[in-house]
Amino acid sequence: MTEREKMLSGELYDSSDNELEQLRLHARKLARIYNLTDEDQQEVQTQILRELLPATEELPYLQAPVYFDYGCHTYFGKYSSANFNFTCLDVGEIHIGDNVMIGPNVTLATPMHPLLPEERNVRKREDGSLYTLEYAKPITIKDNCWLASNVVVCGGVTIGEGCVIGAGSVVTRDIPPYSLAAGNPCRVIRKITEKDHMILT
Repeated sequence: MTEREKMLSGELYDSSDNELEQLRLHARKLARIYNLTDEDQQEVQTQILRELLPATEELPYLQAPVYFDYGCHTYFGKYSSANFNFTCLDVGEIHIGDNVMIGPNVTLATPMHPLLPEERNVRKREDGSLYTLEYAKPITIKDNCWLASNVVVCGGVTIGEGCVIGAGSVVTRDIPPYSLAAGNPCRVIRKITEKDHMILT
């Protein structure tokens, strides 16, 4: 297996692998260019996002600045958006559904590191070069979710359809569908029900 194949399958891998370094460099250059564009440069932004998010058919609205590890491992559904400072560490695959609203300063973090320091610490090759081993767990955010500002979603988490995640939450475990959840660690406060309808006058 290549290091990229190991990475995407959740096995320990060497992040200093040349293919991975080139993919990260490409994504970060594209994000840096995107972050220098203005909102009235929609054609330019679309062009950049098509290259940064090649697996996404209907591009999301991303308010610059944005940050990606790879881009090509992130999949957006239709009509989704992210506010300022969206950080997407897509070492593992990230699947974001339709109509997902992502507030400012949200981080989706798939990378994981071994708990034992002897497995986590820097290693040295015979040629003297240094490297570390890490692994990743995917993140899935189902349709119709809202992640409020400063939410962090950790690797291995699935957020069910129709959830609202309160500001400042750190989501370390799965959240069932149609839940209002918040806190650090994030916990379900209650179900979202028909009683939550807002009457428009």
